[in-house]
Amino acid sequence: MAKIAYILLTHKDPEGVIAQAGRLTAAGDFVAIHYDGRAPLADYQKIVSALSDNAGVIFTPRRVKCGWGEWSLVEASLMAVRAAEAAFPRATHFYMMSGDCMPIKSAEYAHAFLDRDDADFIESVDFFNSDWIKTGIKEERLIYRHWFNERSNKVWFYRSMGVQRKLGLTRKVPADLQMQIGSQWWCLRRRTVEMLLEFSKRRRDVMRFFRTTWIPDETFFQTLVRHLVPEHEIRSRTLTFLMFTDYGMPVTFYNDHYDMLLSQDYLFARKISPDAQDLKERLGRLYTSTGTRFQISNEGRSLFRFLTGRGRIGRRFAPRFWERESSIGRERQLMMVTCKKWHVAKRLVERVRQVTNLPAVDYLFNEAGTPLPDLGGIQSTLEKRTRHRRALVRMLYDYWETDKLIFCIDPANVDLMQDFYNDKAVVRLLEVECNFTDDYLIGHARRVGLAGDRTPQETIDRLLPTIRYDVKFESDRIRDAGFKGLHRIRESASVDENTVPLAEFLDIPVDKAREIAATEYLFVD
Repeated sequence: MAKIAYILLTHKDPEGVIAQAGRLTAAGDFVAIHYDGRAPLADYQKIVSALSDNAGVIFTPRRVKCGWGEWSLVEASLMAVRAAEAAFPRATHFYMMSGDCMPIKSAEYAHAFLDRDDADFIESVDFFNSDWIKTGIKEERLIYRHWFNERSNKVWFYRSMGVQRKLGLTRKVPADLQMQIGSQWWCLRRRTVEMLLEFSKRRRDVMRFFRTTWIPDETFFQTLVRHLVPEHEIRSRTLTFLMFTDYGMPVTFYNDHYDMLLSQDYLFARKISPDAQDLKERLGRLYTSTGTRFQISNEGRSLFRFLTGRGRIGRRFAPRFWERESSIGRERQLMMVTCKKWHVAKRLVERVRQVTNLPAVDYLFNEAGTPLPDLGGIQSTLEKRTRHRRALVRMLYDYWETDKLIFCIDPANVDLMQDFYNDKAVVRLLEVECNFTDDYLIGHARRVGLAGDRTPQETIDRLLPTIRYDVKFESDRIRDAGFKGLHRIRESASVDENTVPLAEFLDIPVDKAREIAATEYLFVD
């Protein structure tokens, strides 16, 4: 059975470190601790004193003063790995973690997981050809020597790099290495660690190279593992669940994230808030539990994007300068049908086509597969349709030789609606209000990736009110926009009640509007 030696790099919260080491070793695993040399000596002595009787815990022979982005982080890691490799001969795996990490599975589950797959788990992708680095310098991390810390000494960091660039003092990556990059949180097998430590002793040229690279904790282990281990024995992923905000900051987890964390396909998570004491206690008990079953749904990232995206409503569809003077046409009528249940809007539009013979298009700006005529390529992608929206709509009028056009639009696209309302054309909007059962909202969450078939019921129960509010929020935004010519039909209304707004919206006789409103299957899910 797998035995894990945890490489714990930490710099704060001595009580948390003591508790973390206690729970990990209680399950039969081991811990090698490096406590940052910049942290107070009294805190370090407190940790050593509390864990002195724990045979499953060792400390590095010295404390390195670590700085973000510096070689010191790799130096501390190597020191802890060497100590663990020597002290724990029964350890089959070595798992890098920080003091902000907590287990989100039991030790029983973690051991069985590692036993099933004889591989190294380390995210490692091509440094130069991948888009792993989103912002900041890229190849400059490697080709220049970095002696100053960009965070604590920004002026000299960039001044030094500028002098090297001016003098042409670039260097090459060691010829036999293919540079990789990835997360610093990895889990390696014992034989991989042994090869890596031997390589670091033998290849002083490689060690000198990495000592002056920038942020080597994202490249050192990632590159050397790829160099030493066959590709089929590497899983390019981390076993630690972590997410980042749009600003590049780690997402912090709190007490109410317990169910969501357990359903992710990972063994640990970071960062756990220092204030989330209830979460820490529950996860601590979880690690030493036996017989616990986990339902993996893995919806964490899509759920986070959904929740944060709700707060980022801006002018995504603001007019481009080349479109500001363009118009659909003063004499033309544009009718937009908006409904969160797309199948209901499509049925309504199809019925309108049958009864009135008016040209109508389904979700023109939301669904790539919407049937459209060949308009020279402008209709080929959603991006092109949205970017050239007025030109696209003008071409549809011309194609069908009409002055009236209907299309469906998602309620979330209020800014796009507003842009069309700013046109000189006669614009009307029909909102179709539907009833939303819990079963429908759960199905919707699964269709868009917010939940899976195995998502725990507790997570779904917490998610439902948010989705329901989101639907209501979109409707409220449409009303708050103050659109003229806004009409509304409701699933809960009678045929007579829906006939009048339909007649006004479509500008058709009441008898034809009644024929459409009386469609029996219109609101069926």
